[in-house]
Amino acid sequence: MRSSVLSLTSGRTPLSATPPLDRAVASALPTRLRPADLLRLTDEGAEDVLAGRYDHLLPPGGVWPLERRWAARLLADDEVDVWLISWTPDKSTELHDHAGSLGALTVLSGALSEFRWNGKELRGRTLTAGDQASFPIGWVHDVMRAPAAVESAGPLDPTLSVHAYSPPLTAMSYYEVTGHGTLRRTRTVLTDQPEGEL
Repeated sequence: MRSSVLSLTSGRTPLSATPPLDRAVASALPTRLRPADLLRLTDEGAEDVLAGRYDHLLPPGGVWPLERRWAARLLADDEVDVWLISWTPDKSTELHDHAGSLGALTVLSGALSEFRWNGKELRGRTLTAGDQASFPIGWVHDVMRAPAAVESAGPLDPTLSVHAYSPPLTAMSYYEVTGHGTLRRTRTVLTDQPEGEL
């Protein structure tokens, strides 16, 4: 297994070039990687997918599933998981967190809608091809293929994103917004799959 201190492909600057964290801060974090490191890994993963380096992991015949999301693990080690995910129309992840993992994503094609709980309400944003986002611990959000992407791209043109989680996912909790405007956890599941049930 490759170490995440190396880039997804050879010839790139290793993540260890990042300045070290203060010892007191570093010992309290679940990972030595920072959001900027995860953004870099998702960006490199996106470049590698577009360059064809992961064609062997894509669905057979290039036919993307239409009924459910699809994912392939691009990199896995003790520090980080990097995934390629395809998104289908009208399927959301449900409101969830990533337990004790930091996360980041880069959108390759199409667009994603994200609805994040800000402590009082759900706030929405759209991420289009080339956009990136990172998720600290405690980030509760719902992600889905953006309706505009469905209209403009059509069902056979995939909406794709690359996601990184550090440490690798082990659990996710799901939530609902109550009638009192608060967030209530509905369940927690053990998982090593990205962004909810596939």
